[in-house]
Parts: sequence; structure tokens; C-alpha cells
Amino acid sequence: MGTPPVLVTGAAGFIGFHVTQQLLAKGSKVVGLDVLNDYYDPALKRARLDILQRNPDFTFVKLDLADRGAIKALFAEYRFAVVIHLAAQAGVRYSIENPYAYIDSNLEGFINVLEGCRHNGCRHLLYASSSSVYGANTKLPFAVQDNVDHPISLYAATKKANELMAHAYSHLYRIPTTGLRFFTVYGPWGRPDMAMFIFAKAITEGAPIKLFNRGMMRRDFTYVDDVSEAIVRLVDKPPQGNAAWSGDHPDPASSTAPWKIYNIGNNNPEELLHVVSLLEKEFGRPAQKEMLPMQPGDVPATYADVEDLMRDIGFRPSTTIERGVAAFAAWYRAYHKL
Repeated sequence: MGTPPVLVTGAAGFIGFHVTQQLLAKGSKVVGLDVLNDYYDPALKRARLDILQRNPDFTFVKLDLADRGAIKALFAEYRFAVVIHLAAQAGVRYSIENPYAYIDSNLEGFINVLEGCRHNGCRHLLYASSSSVYGANTKLPFAVQDNVDHPISLYAATKKANELMAHAYSHLYRIPTTGLRFFTVYGPWGRPDMAMFIFAKAITEGAPIKLFNRGMMRRDFTYVDDVSEAIVRLVDKPPQGNAAWSGDHPDPASSTAPWKIYNIGNNNPEELLHVVSLLEKEFGRPAQKEMLPMQPGDVPATYADVEDLMRDIGFRPSTTIERGVAAFAAWYRAYHKL
């Protein structure tokens, strides 16, 4: 039978594509699941998928995570030892207009993945959470030991719910689960609904850039190769359970169950205006800036404490914003044939 393949959900997505490439480069066989929905241009997803499908160790399965029967059958067929669950309905602003999309994908989809892991001997489930779970918290940097009970968007609430659902399964069935709180991931093959892509498109097309909170926003921009490197390193570090954990003084990031939460961030927040200026330099033209008030569901700053990540896998994201923006801009020019 041999070693079962790794399952990557959302494999045609931004982070899923890069994680799958890293796993294939390390010699793993990968089953990539994606529904290829139209939340953003499916042509970009298909272009990523075309690259992955050149590798004979990659198998693509087009499936909706909310399809309980099909997900059950997939897990029974492959009995994945490792599952990297990156598929989700993303986006803070979109969650205000389309709340049900988040329930179908982020809650129903996640319970189907948990059930698949439970019944088929999964040794480690890693899943995407988000820095948005920090919600109304104002203490910076955000640490995994902080309480996160005040989400300010439905998207954030579904990600917090995923962490809690994973804990229940880790506690009841001893499935090792690792939650990954991503901080503003960017880089080549990025999503068109994210700031970096939106800014690049506006600058190259001479359209105005909307800068919320009048540009006074700071984000812990994290380069996608750093993110995928951290995930792939964590695959072989399933949580064991924290023997020192106490219900009298509960640590929000660990448990007696084999359950753990990590921040995946650059530990270095950048002003949005600085990022815009780097893109202006890369594309050789000025941005038209439209200064707007704060948006509902947004936070003024994100900043990741990554000490736990550094301690446990000896790695911290470290790509500078200058290097990262240059790599993103080079890809953007090539992809759009500018």
C-alpha cells in the first residue's frame, strides 16, 4: 500500500498551491482538493492547478467540502495520515454581504474534515485559522496566549469556531490538531481580493487605491514562501498535549489534549502607505490615493508574536517587505504580460 498521500484542501488556492509545491518538492504524494468556486477569478486557480498537475505525484479532486457523502468517501478511499486543511471562504468584507457562504464552507466543511480524520486514522490535522480571531484585542503583538473571545467579523467568528471544534475532537478522539493563525499572507500567485494585488492592479491601471482609516493601517505582511515553509515543518510536529496545562489557569494556545495554536506572521508590521510606495517604485508610476474612514470588521493593526513557532520548529518568517514586494511585482508583471 505504501505511505498514504497528504491531503491539501484548497490546493488551487493561494497558500494551498505553495504548500503543495513544497510538499511535492520534498517527495510527498499529494491529493489536492478544491471546488474552484468564483469568489475570485477561477482562471487564476486553474493556472495554479495547471502547474501542480505537471507533477505525477499530484492528484486533483474537484469537490465541495460541504458535500458530506463525497468527503466521507474520499477519506475512506485514501485514509490520509496527514491533512492540511486550507480551503475556506475567505475575506472579512465579503462575510458582511454573504454570511451563509461562511457557514457552508468554514463550519460544515470543517466538521466533514474532522469526521474524515476521526474515522480514518489521521495522525495530524493542520488547519487554517486567521489573525482576524484577535478581533477587538488591542495589546500588540498578538500572542497565542491572549484571550480571543471578541471577533468583529463573521469570518473571524468562523475561524475561532474552527479552533474550538478542533479542540473538541482532539480531546474526545485524541486526534492531533494544529491551528495556524495566518497574518496578511502575500506573494506570487496571490489572491485578487487582498491588498497587495488590489494595489498593484490600481497602480498599473491608473485607478484610485482605497486606503481605509486614511492609510493609518499596519499589517504584519507575511511572505507566502515563509508561510508554506512553516506549515511543512509543522507537519512532522504533531502536538502531544501539554502536561503542565491547568484548568485553573488555562493557556489558550495549548491543552492536555493534542491541540496547539500558532501564529504564522512576520513579527514586523508595515504601514500600508509604505507598501504602496514600494509598489509605486516597482511599477514605476504613482498611485492615486483615496483616503477613506475605517471599514466595519477591520482592525487598525496586526502584529504577530511568533516565539512559540521559533521555539518548536526553529523557524520564523523573515522575508523583508522590500524583497517580498519585488518578487510579487515580478510575478504580477509576468502573469499579466505587462
